[in-house]
Parts: sequence; structure tokens; C-alpha cells
Amino acid sequence: MNFRYDIIVVGGGHAGCEAAHISAVMGAKTLLVTMDMTKLAQMSCNPAMGGIAKGQIIREIDALGGMSGIVTDRSMIQFRMLNRSKGPAMWSPRAQCDRMLFSKEWRQILENTDNLSIWQEQATGLIIEDGSVKGVTTAFGTEFRAEAVILTNGTFLNGLMHVGFNTMSGGRSGDPASSGLSEQLLGLGFEVERLKTGTSARIDGRSIDFGAMTEQKGDGDGRCFSYIHDSVNIRDERSCYITHTNERAHDVLRGGLEFSPLFRGRIRGRGPRYCPSVEDKIVTFAGKESHQLFLEPEGWDTNEYYINGFSSSLRMETQLDALREIKGLENVVIYRPGYAIEYDFFQPTQLKHTLETKKTGGLYFAGQINGTTGYEEAGAQGLIAGINAVLKVKGCEPFVLQRDEAYIGVLIDDLVTKGVDEPYRMFTSRAEYRILLRQDNADERLTPKAKELGTVSEERLSRLEEKYRLADEIISYLRSYSISPGDINSFLAEKGTAVISQKIKAVNLASRPQIELGELLGKIPGAERLGFSSSERKREIIEAAEIRIKYSGYLERERGVAEKIKRMEDLRIPDEISYEELTSISTEGRQKLSRIRPSTIGQASRISGVSSSDVSILIMYLGR
Repeated sequence: MNFRYDIIVVGGGHAGCEAAHISAVMGAKTLLVTMDMTKLAQMSCNPAMGGIAKGQIIREIDALGGMSGIVTDRSMIQFRMLNRSKGPAMWSPRAQCDRMLFSKEWRQILENTDNLSIWQEQATGLIIEDGSVKGVTTAFGTEFRAEAVILTNGTFLNGLMHVGFNTMSGGRSGDPASSGLSEQLLGLGFEVERLKTGTSARIDGRSIDFGAMTEQKGDGDGRCFSYIHDSVNIRDERSCYITHTNERAHDVLRGGLEFSPLFRGRIRGRGPRYCPSVEDKIVTFAGKESHQLFLEPEGWDTNEYYINGFSSSLRMETQLDALREIKGLENVVIYRPGYAIEYDFFQPTQLKHTLETKKTGGLYFAGQINGTTGYEEAGAQGLIAGINAVLKVKGCEPFVLQRDEAYIGVLIDDLVTKGVDEPYRMFTSRAEYRILLRQDNADERLTPKAKELGTVSEERLSRLEEKYRLADEIISYLRSYSISPGDINSFLAEKGTAVISQKIKAVNLASRPQIELGELLGKIPGAERLGFSSSERKREIIEAAEIRIKYSGYLERERGVAEKIKRMEDLRIPDEISYEELTSISTEGRQKLSRIRPSTIGQASRISGVSSSDVSILIMYLGR
């Protein structure tokens, strides 16, 4: 057994798995320390990946050489592209997964990754020497040495679970909490706070009356997450189902509030505002008569369902009685109740953009330890922490994504610049450059960067080049080909768009919102001889060309805005600057700047409490 590594990753959740995998792929001798090898990348909440903004993140992880998209494709039981009725900036892929298969696929990948070892035990302490991390110690006294350590402890740090007034220590149902690390980090001067999250009851599908609910099927068209796959044909696509709470259920829930740990002050941690518990919803939105519930299957070979929208920490009896008042759940049987969990996290303002801590060299935080929630957000952080840990060990320049380059860049900049006062999750509204940061072009944006890092294969690079070469070929042909009124007017009339009176370049028709490019290409002679027509990725290529044609003006405008802002963003602030000496800056501004220590003027401008006049003074001080 080797006890010396380049990188040690603590925690086998979504962040830890991505961090360990990418570190090993980049050639670093890596150790993943986890408490349970059977629960790698466990879906502790709902069994789904992607969704609004989250789907974009999975595409970005995939484009950079991460594995979340590939694992999702291998385990998905339903796929939907959300927001198809809106513009492409809002399209978001989402997949229901077989929860157990998802974890199994991750384990298979990690166990067969070169340079990667796995150790099953609880990490209880860090080895710190001369202000830098040098390894970890475990519960049984094992000592592992490394040049960098990535902590991805999720909800396990001093985790405390609540069901009514019953409280027990744990990182999630059935798993023990992790102790020791929080206390050590607190002793090192780190700010430790508490957050709260929750999950809903799991129920037996045999006790559900699906006929009383609204069925939601998948797209069923072979779409997938990873750019390495042409399509995924799901063997037996599973449906989700929609029902709603009602006043009878609300009355039951209200009757149980006297035993609510949330409303009786037993839970101190702040919970997610955008995903409140059902008891929080009936109090906050007291005038609302019903709330939607979304029933998600947990896999192909199980009867278990997750009730999205019914997170709760009320007594088990109250949860069950309320569920039985809901249409389709009158005879429901539960496998286990919902619960709330409190856990330690560390304000991410204590991190650099690389996710390395400012206080301790070589120590990285990723995932819920930074105050985020969501598998996707965790995986993205793990990937970036893993990449940067390896680059640091190799003595290379760090890898930082900007806000106009990736949702991952927005995520990390928000965390390290603004901090969190509730569990952070990604929304499209958090990104200023949504038109640039689409789910369809993550490969175009990020795979060239991954090539420089050495995290993607030549196959992936050649696929990227082929996709955009064939898309450009379509656009060039449409720009050169003139179509006559007699050849196209009947089609235009059918589509409800204006007919033409003279020859027109086909690209002008392709730019019309009523026209789908795939259909138009079928009306243009010679288009069938273009390269895309014989490609297995035909749909993907046409989509790439169509977005470029229809949204070229918007894309150019947003690129222009991004470039202007980037000039300010790139204005570096010296590390040694003493903000307390800049008395012209407001007191709050000096305090915030001193605590966060932004690396650029752009970052400084996004700090809450730092005014525009504070930024102007700072720019003047820097002589710009």
C-alpha cells in the first residue's frame, strides 16, 4: 500500500468523483478517501441530472473532460429538453436516472482510471506544515501524504438530521456524520457556519394511483448529455407524474407545525429559499390553495418514487397523513420519511477562484462545503478544484473560467466574490451572457481549453471540429444559393410566413423564426449532397447552424458587451494592497475589500457593499 500521493480527495460525492477522476487523467497520482465505496456519487435527493441552468453545467463539465454527462447517459431512464418553446439560450437538458445504476457506473469508471486509488475510511484530520496542507489522517490512524488536498465533504461535516423532534447525527439517511475536520479548520482561522437542506419521503409505486395524475413522458428522440455520444436510445423510458397538494393536506400539515423543528427553533441553519420544505411553503404562501408535486421514478428495477416538492422535517405521521389527502396518493405507502439535515459549511469568500483556500496553501474546497446545493454545482466545483490542484503541483498557471466563458465561471465567481447566506444553486438569471453560454455550444467554448489541459481525447477534438466544419458548410451554401419564388412560396405559405416576389438568398429565409432549418434544407436542391446529410450527428449539426443564422445579431451584440466589460475585468489588483489606507473608500467598502481581497476590478465591482464610487477610487489609486 502506497501512502504518498500527489493529490488526495476527501469525499466520494459528485464533487469528489469529478475531482479524483480529472486529477488522475491529468497524470497526478491520486487517492480518493470515502466512507462508503458503494455510494459513490450517490443521488441523495431526487434521481435526476440537469434542468434549468444545471443542464448547461453538465454540458460544460462534459466539454472539459468530466464524466457526469457520460454517466448520466449510461443510466438515464428519461430525457427532456426543457424550455424548447423559448430561445436557445434557455434550452436546458434534463434526465431522470436510475439512481443505483448511476452510482454503479461512477464506481466502474473510478476503479478503472489509471493513477487513481480508493481508500474506504473516514478522514478525520489534515496534516498542516508551514501553512500548507501535506496530507490527511483517518479514523484508524492511517496517515496519507500529498502536495494538495481537496475537501468535498458534502452534508457530512457535523451533519444532524431532523424528523419532527427526533434528531440524530448523520450525513444523510443511513450514513454517519463526519467529525474532526470542522473543528480543526475552525482552529486554523476558517469561518464555519451552518446551512440546512432537506429531502422528501420515498414512496412505494405499487401504492400510487397513477391514473389520477398527469403523466409526463420524455422526449423519446434519442437525445443525450455527452458530446461524445451521437444519441442514446432508452430501452424502456419511464414517465414522471404530476399531482398537487390541497387544502385538506395543508390542514394536516398546519396541525403538525407544533412539532416542526424548523418553526420551533431546533434548526439553526438557513435553508434554500427557492426549494423550501412543504411546511415552509404553506406558511410563506398561506393564500395558495395548492402546490405542484412531481413524482420521479428512482430506477428501472425498483418501485421507489421520489416526491419532488414535498421536502419535509415534520413527524413521520404528519407527513403520511398529509400525503394521503392528495389525489393519487390516498393509499400511499412510504419507504422512509422526509427529513431535514443541518451541516457545517465554509464561506466561499475564503477561497481563490481556483477553489484553493486563501489561508492554507494546497487545500481546496468543492461542493456543499462551499455552501452550494445540487449535484451539478458540486460536480463542476470538483472538476475545477481537481484541475487546479494538479496545475499547482506541476507548477503551472491556474485555470480560471470567466463569467462570459461558462456557467461554471459564473458559479465560482459568485461564490468567492459574494459568499452565500443560503444554499446556492445556479439559475440562468445569474448569468449575464446567457446567449453566449448555451447548452449546445459548451463544446465549442470549452473543449479547446480542455485540449490545452490534456483532459480530452483526440476523438473528442475531431468530433468538435467536424461538427462546426459541417455547420459552417451549411451556412456557406445557404449564403450562396438563391431560391426562386416558384420553388419555395407554397412552403412559406404553409409555415405562415411572407412569400417572396423575386429570388432571395436561402440564408435570409433560414433566419425567419417560422422556418425550421431542417425542413428548409429539404427544399433546397443540392443540400442533400452536403456533408451533414450523411453524418450520424445530423440533428446536432443542423441545430448548430440554425442558431448561428437566427441569432447572429444577438450573439455579436453580447460578445461586444462582454469584451467591454472584460477590459475592466482584466484590471488586476496587487495582492499586497492595503485597503485600510485608502480612506477615501467607504468604511463598508474597505471592510468588504479587505475580507474578500478581489483579484480584479471586475470582481471588486460585484462585491455587495462596494459602491461604484469605491470602485472609481480604487481605479484611480491603481493609476488607470
